[in-house]
Amino acid sequence: MGHLIKYRMLQTIRKKSQMFWALAFPIILGTFFYISFGSGEMGEDMEAVPTALVIQDKDSDTAKAFTEYMDRLDGSAVQITHMTDEEAEKALRQDKVEGIFYCTEEPALTVAGSGISQSILKSLLDSYCKNASMIMSVAREHPQGLSAAVEAMEDWQEMTESFSVKGRTMDSNISYFFALIAYACLSGAFLGAQSSVDSQADISALGARRSVTPTHKIQLILTDMLVLFFIHFCNVGILTGYIRFGLGIRLGGDVCAILLTICMGSMIGISIGMVLGCIRRLSFGGKMGMCVCFTLIPGFLAGLMFGQMKDVIEHHCPLVNRLNPAAVLSDAFYCIGVYDNPERLMRNLLILGMMSAVAVLAAWLLVRRECYDSI
Repeated sequence: MGHLIKYRMLQTIRKKSQMFWALAFPIILGTFFYISFGSGEMGEDMEAVPTALVIQDKDSDTAKAFTEYMDRLDGSAVQITHMTDEEAEKALRQDKVEGIFYCTEEPALTVAGSGISQSILKSLLDSYCKNASMIMSVAREHPQGLSAAVEAMEDWQEMTESFSVKGRTMDSNISYFFALIAYACLSGAFLGAQSSVDSQADISALGARRSVTPTHKIQLILTDMLVLFFIHFCNVGILTGYIRFGLGIRLGGDVCAILLTICMGSMIGISIGMVLGCIRRLSFGGKMGMCVCFTLIPGFLAGLMFGQMKDVIEHHCPLVNRLNPAAVLSDAFYCIGVYDNPERLMRNLLILGMMSAVAVLAAWLLVRRECYDSI
């Protein structure tokens, strides 16, 4: 047994192409995800919108009030720069500011486009105009309540509080990283398929040598399974550590649950790869092509290319998510990193365990009665 383990490990590690798809490619893909989406965390402070402020009527009380209002917002929602008409228009054309506020008897706003920043500036102006109109109405109709109205407006506060119900709030882009780890787990299919090919005498010389040995085939299969599982578990562990500590993306605080999940994910990837490698009447290239389909299609359905795909399938055909190992793995990571639902996590792990057991049994049934007229 020790001899089989040693040399199967050496043979697997030396297969550079399979190790690339199982380890290097997911790390490269994760790096590109990080460059594109960031860390996947929410709660980052929004940058102040650069804005020009032009005072056209210095003697107007309305203009003075609006100037004071904008100066109070400086540094929070907007970044105010006092300019002349010519300087403000030039800065707007050069995209140095997103808009120009004019302090006159009737405050005005000029923007050069449409977007979030411009909408924020328009909302600030609308808010000021509504409040100013309200104060003027109170002063005209109920002058005795003017001071109370002004005090109430200055004491404005939010009446709602945001909180997450039994979970954590994260950016939706975190789903790409969960799907990536699931894809990496399924990439063990390349290692499993290569192992099955190495055991077939009509395809490889190594398979011919192994076929004439007196070692029972179930022992060969279990030995290969053990070695490949250990190697791929290390591969996925390296990727998970890189995402967590290298890229700084939180995957949850329960380390044991994370290790158990990638353990089951590595097992399902290797076992299904062994089944694909045992399919008869397929060339080695055809079997590798099947492995590509097996990793990419479930990864796509789990949200690797389109983050909301798993949710779309969940609403229209939830059975697909229960049968898709990548979706089950992704959901398991959601249970660890976002939700507080150990029952749902155990259900996902149980599904993965059953899939692995069925795949190992299928691989054994496919090779147990293989025999050759001549080797």
